Amino acid sequence: MVKFLILRILQGIFVVIAISFFSFLAINFAPGGFFDQLKLNPSVSQETIKQLEAFYGLDKPLLIRYADWLWNALRFNLGFSIEYNESVKKLILERIPNTLMVSIPSAFLSWSLAFVLGVLSAFKKDSVLDKIIQGVSYISMSIPSFVMGFLIMMFFYKTHLVNISDMLSGINIKHLMLPVSALALSSFGGLSRLVRANVLEILNSPMYIFLKASKVRQSTIIIHVLRNALSPFIILLGYEFSSLISGAALVEIVTNWPGMGLLILNAVLSKDLFLVMGSLYVGSIMLIVGNIIADMLLFLNDPRIKREHII
Repeated sequence: MVKFLILRILQGIFVVIAISFFSFLAINFAPGGFFDQLKLNPSVSQETIKQLEAFYGLDKPLLIRYADWLWNALRFNLGFSIEYNESVKKLILERIPNTLMVSIPSAFLSWSLAFVLGVLSAFKKDSVLDKIIQGVSYISMSIPSFVMGFLIMMFFYKTHLVNISDMLSGINIKHLMLPVSALALSSFGGLSRLVRANVLEILNSPMYIFLKASKVRQSTIIIHVLRNALSPFIILLGYEFSSLISGAALVEIVTNWPGMGLLILNAVLSKDLFLVMGSLYVGSIMLIVGNIIADMLLFLNDPRIKREHII
């Protein structure tokens, strides 16, 4: 287990460095830059612009700039945001709690709802209830999360259940309802179908037939079925963990929630190199950590899985 963790961490470090390198190249090769508007301003001298570029290290060769950024990033010194005139690390730490307030409840709701409905749909295959659940799941899969956010806002606006202007301002429970419900309702459909397919496969397996023929208690059979159905679910946990920062971005922008989504959007629009790179760096680390957690949970849930099957 220790060797497995060490290998996973080393692989993760390589992946993070590769992601950061290609992201750095893509950002720098994109046309334009943060100081383009200043260059068009006749009241700002070229000497001032050169001093600003030197202050932020933008006058150095590309590879040297990346090496300097990487060395600082490994020590979690993510640089200084040009747009906000603040430390990138400080900005990200201020916004991450807001994003977690959206992502964690929505992930819990969508995964809980998907697991319950998926299992129920599988055990009631081809029944009216199964068809209703499948129909709702298809609708959920067909509507993107940001469109779902628009529809929910429209619903509240038309029904006057909640004052929409109060809902879209500040950090409060009413405002939190919008992004959480949008993410949960738009993501449970695909997960529900995944659970249903896994449970149906188990119900048609020799193990299930043997348990039924052996007259084992129904509660014991259900426990075995649910435990085997959890494995593919746990594998996706690693990707879900990374979405705690990036997955809610569009919904946060649509619903005006002050999380990482709005921060990254402003950074991209203003070509704030250090803030964009810092956000990508933190997101890739969360992806690696999430995959390691998912692998560990997979070990604990299913003892039949060997280490070499995962590595």
